[in-house]
Amino acid sequence: MALYEWKLPDVGEGIHEAEIVKWHIKAGDQVAADQVIAEIQTDKAVVEIPSPVSGQVEAVFAQEGDLVAVGTALVKFNTGEQAMLVQDLPSPSTTEENPPEPRRMPEDGIGRPVLATPAVRKLARELGVDIRQIPGSGERGRVLADDVHLFAEKRQGPSPTGPTDFRSTQPLASESQTWAKASVVTPFAKDAGQDVRVPLRGLRRTIAEHMVRSKFTAPHVSVMDEVEVSGLVALREEMKSRTEAEGVRLTYLPFVIKALVAALKRYPYLNASLDDEAGEIILKPYCHIGIAVDDPDGLVVPVIRQADRKSLLELAQEIQDLSARAHAHTLSREELTGSTFSVTNYGSLGGWYATPVINHPEVGIFGMGRMEKKAVVVDVDRDEIGVRWVMAVGLTFDHRVVDGGTASRFLNQVRQYLNRPTTLFLEMN
Repeated sequence: MALYEWKLPDVGEGIHEAEIVKWHIKAGDQVAADQVIAEIQTDKAVVEIPSPVSGQVEAVFAQEGDLVAVGTALVKFNTGEQAMLVQDLPSPSTTEENPPEPRRMPEDGIGRPVLATPAVRKLARELGVDIRQIPGSGERGRVLADDVHLFAEKRQGPSPTGPTDFRSTQPLASESQTWAKASVVTPFAKDAGQDVRVPLRGLRRTIAEHMVRSKFTAPHVSVMDEVEVSGLVALREEMKSRTEAEGVRLTYLPFVIKALVAALKRYPYLNASLDDEAGEIILKPYCHIGIAVDDPDGLVVPVIRQADRKSLLELAQEIQDLSARAHAHTLSREELTGSTFSVTNYGSLGGWYATPVINHPEVGIFGMGRMEKKAVVVDVDRDEIGVRWVMAVGLTFDHRVVDGGTASRFLNQVRQYLNRPTTLFLEMN
């Protein structure tokens, strides 16, 4: 008999702990290698963890809702034979006098261990590629899911139907059901006499931690205004038929993102972050835009990478895809991190103004209020008033990095682009 203690692996760069959202096993269960045994919450993503070995579950050491550090022993397996290990040594509690030597982490051609998560290793096996031959693009050469897809595509040759979308297609597990169940708990029943306590777990706890970190780290200041967008309404209406023919729903968000990235190039300190330890402001030469997506399980912010290099149609396609997969809980962690500036559309729910919380460590977040027809002055000299479409807009910024004057000029620049959207053609590369 060989016993093997499985420890929480490093599931992503910079992650030191994770929450156990759900166990798919219990003591006494038989499991196969690569069978999903747990769902863990890291940052804003829920990740499925496959079993590293085949055998019987002897013990489970953590409960659902526990926060555990990377390297913590979570499950003890009885493999019945040599354990097929990928990152850990067998438990010293093995009953064999001379336990077999475990299989180590695969090494590359020059003898260095290959850094990759269990999910990425499983993906490589499913695609039939040798992970030792894949150059990693992650930290310290870690092999990522995109690296595996790219390597497999190159090996098979170009697709006759066009370039492959290298974003992970592996579905992730749903968020913790604890908070979802709370949404249907009503403490207002006729015979209610006690408070209802709901554990703060999963995505809800992650959101709470991020909000506190942002508010306690960055001094938030907000500026608000209105912009007449009748021209934008007409332009979108004109383009809708074409995008619908492509199967894409064109909202106002792609236009707003276009206006934002053009303005960010003029005001780079809003496309930045502050390194507190080094005492340095980091200016980003790229625009990765986070889009806030409202979901019953909690707010998520998927990221549109290189948004400044994409057309309106490409932005609309990606927004539609990311939003759908955000609601389906199938976004990868890579798609939820790395944004340099964010936008939130509280106007879609009827809000006019708001003071959104900065998506730390970013410097600013843009808010879209609702659009409605209002009476506006259309000719100052003649005191002429007309009915026009008006949108409320706002910007919350980190006052440590940006002053009120810069923030106001940035917001005015965005307003100009939205008021006269055809001027965005002048900003195209």
